[in-house]
Amino acid sequence: MSTTGIDAIAFYVPQLYVSMDNLAEARGIPAEKLKKGLGLQKMSVPNIGEDAATFAANALINLITQNNINPNEIGRVYLGTESAIDGSKPTATYAVEIVEKELSNIYGARSFKHCDILDMTFACVGAVDAMHNSLDWVKQSKDRKAVVIASDLSKYDINSTGEYTQGAGAVAVLITHNPSIIEINDIWGVASKSEGDFFKPRRSYKKTDLLKAVFKELNLEASDEKIKEFITATDSEFWSDNNEIVEVFKEEPVFDGQFSNACYSNRITEALDHFNTQKPTAFNTEWHQIVFHLPYAFHGRRIIFDNWLQWIEGTSIYNALEDEIGKRDDLDKKEWTKNAYKSSLYNNFIASKIASSELASSEIGNMYTASIFMSLLSFLSQSLNTSKDISNTTIGFISYGSGSKSKVFEGKVRPNWNTKIEAVKLFEYLENRKSIEVQTYEDLHRSKIDHPIFNGSKISLDYVESDQTNYGLRRYSVK
Repeated sequence: MSTTGIDAIAFYVPQLYVSMDNLAEARGIPAEKLKKGLGLQKMSVPNIGEDAATFAANALINLITQNNINPNEIGRVYLGTESAIDGSKPTATYAVEIVEKELSNIYGARSFKHCDILDMTFACVGAVDAMHNSLDWVKQSKDRKAVVIASDLSKYDINSTGEYTQGAGAVAVLITHNPSIIEINDIWGVASKSEGDFFKPRRSYKKTDLLKAVFKELNLEASDEKIKEFITATDSEFWSDNNEIVEVFKEEPVFDGQFSNACYSNRITEALDHFNTQKPTAFNTEWHQIVFHLPYAFHGRRIIFDNWLQWIEGTSIYNALEDEIGKRDDLDKKEWTKNAYKSSLYNNFIASKIASSELASSEIGNMYTASIFMSLLSFLSQSLNTSKDISNTTIGFISYGSGSKSKVFEGKVRPNWNTKIEAVKLFEYLENRKSIEVQTYEDLHRSKIDHPIFNGSKISLDYVESDQTNYGLRRYSVK
């Protein structure tokens, strides 16, 4: 019987990073609060000219070259992102165009000519949506192959509570029949509810109000008549635009951290229940590894704790927990729960089923849609590096996207999984990145730098079209 799933995997992470030691010192907080409390070690920072399209293109090129994939055989490239570079033209089209040109001397011109290309957006779950959809498409014919790319930039305001969790990069996977790495079954737990826990609104400002503020700062007369006179006379393309509203889009989100955690917990619990109604599962014993969407490295171990307590209730493990920390009825609920989280039993659960999938996140930060895929790659790479035999083990995937939705699914590791991971060299790459100072990071964040740091990346934004017919169209180059 033919199965479908992940046959190959590759990634790209920017070469620049800020260490948590340096960032914590600059913000006046103990570094151990970030490192031991949240599992954060480094924060990936995009270079000048890098964006969701270049991340995706790099990951796609790596996927093709490391696995000798003929792009003419790929029927679709679906990109999950919440960092789109255009409001209409899919970011995936930019990425594919870059790769197509770069590989033309090997595979011919327009090797993706008959490929279905699309973006999918639902916060951090968008790439899982893209994979879910692509798995169904591949199943319809034994010759079909699809590539799913997760590519994102996690950017928060400087000095905000989310700043330490920032990250960037992309992961690409090849979806085929009889996959080499993981076969994914047909059972999906889904839970959705419209929430405002995290979103990126289109902000709008009245042009006249902006001008009045500028005039007042310059000690100029800011009457309605003077403002109208300025707009009528100016040659500025920005101020002379006939729209009275200025629309602004920012990558930095509006978010409520505590509320988002509650939404994450509620959605994954509902999705786990939905999965369980379709396929009764003892998650604690039947899932050998759990892979999460990780807003920060230790988020998975924190968010799943209440579910773990439910999973072990009525079992010998629960009895052993009470033997270790005392019976629940004999202690204050808050104290008992805190002791249970710190128990050797729960820490053994973390060590055996979660920790290896957190390692890359500690070195990169939040990758939004790519986070869960990097969590998987972290587990696979660490298993390879430690010669751990994970063949035929079951991985549980717990994804979440603010707004809000969770999808829960599972996959079985194939016997020859390691042959497709050897060329990836995840941790070797992460070890050889370049550290930058906090001031340099802040200047990059605020767009105060207009040239790449060090040598820049292989693929980068070359220029943005300025003529009327192509105004704003982004053009990329490969070194």
